[in-house]
Parts: sequence; C-alpha cells; structure tokens
Amino acid sequence: MGLAISTVQAAEAKVKAPDWALQTETGETIRLADFHGQPLILHFWATWCPYCKKVQPGLDALYQQYQEQGLAAVAISFREDDDATPGAVLKQRGISFKTAVQGEQVAALYGVRGTPTTLLIDSQGYLVYVTNTSDPNDVALITATKQLMKK
Repeated sequence: MGLAISTVQAAEAKVKAPDWALQTETGETIRLADFHGQPLILHFWATWCPYCKKVQPGLDALYQQYQEQGLAAVAISFREDDDATPGAVLKQRGISFKTAVQGEQVAALYGVRGTPTTLLIDSQGYLVYVTNTSDPNDVALITATKQLMKK
C-alpha cells in the first residue's frame, strides 16, 4: 500500500517519509537516509513526460537558490522505456539533481501515480508538501520551499 497523501495531510499529519534505496545510472546506491539532516526535493518524473520537462527548470532554480543552505534534490525516474537515459536527459536540460532510475517501487511506496510529482521532505525526514504541478513558477511550490528552508 502506498503513502497516498495530499498536501494538506502532509502539512498537518507529520508523516514520516518512508526510506528507500535506488541505483543511479552509474551504479551508485542512494537512499533517503543519505539526506537525513537536509531538506530534500524528491521529484518523480519520466524522460517522455512533457509536463516534467516544463516544470524542471523551476525546480532546478529552487534547488540552485537554496543548495548552499543545505537543500538536496533527487529526480527519480520511473515508467521508462528500456533504452531511456534519464541522467543524460536531465544533463541536456541543464538540471543538476542527483538521478535515480527504475523508481517504480519507490513511486508506489509514496503513492505516486503520475508524472510529474514533486515532494518536499524536511531535514527530519517528514513529508511536508506534495504537488503535481507542471508550472515552473508555481507560487505554492515556491512558498512551500521557502517555508521548508526556514525550518
């Protein structure tokens, strides 16, 4: 059963984000636990998703703005074709997130049903915001990120 949760529920319920482990395209293992003590943008996406491509510059701008204050960012690719190269696609788009692949199980764990889905996780590992926006200038996402960085 997934962790299907709305933004309001995330903010009010203090839901602990479930841990996970995934591989990068280079074989490195990354885990949610690697980011304990850091706020995190967790972005579920696919190379073929036009809405993901649209929102990613805005997400990367938020990451760049707060990276020096400790914000981390991971893009989890799922529902990909066998020949997809998510890391190369993000690099081509100028997106500097760490990239994990084959994220179907993690997407299910978090109740993610579509792309793009972006989650904000605070430095203590609690889920504080969830959105499916494709707007790179989404005011609610920008505001939630600012609040995340104030904690």
